[in-house]
Amino acid sequence: MTCEMPPKAFKQWRKSLGLSQKGAAKALGLKTRIVQYYEKGEREGKKVEVPLSVRLACWALAQGVGDFDGSGTEPFEPDEKTKRKKAKKAEETGEDAPDQGSDELAAAASPISQ
Repeated sequence: MTCEMPPKAFKQWRKSLGLSQKGAAKALGLKTRIVQYYEKGEREGKKVEVPLSVRLACWALAQGVGDFDGSGTEPFEPDEKTKRKKAKKAEETGEDAPDQGSDELAAAASPISQ
């Protein structure tokens, strides 16, 4: 079985975590331009697909896993700018900012598991 992560789903994943393109690139270990290609779905007129390794990394980050050393994990912590942005948005809308590991966030940010 082969899954694809459409450009719209990749962008939705990024936004659900409150990450900028630069922040998503940093979290995934990619260059910002690659994130832009994934969100557009093409590069110079040719289709660009999100590879399995990146899709799995997206899922891990959505679950709150920031790193894995073979025996344990480190939590994913958004940078301070992202935390402030999410807090401000939550304050403006009158909602609580979702916890990084919440089931609701994970479901919204994990299009490959749906």
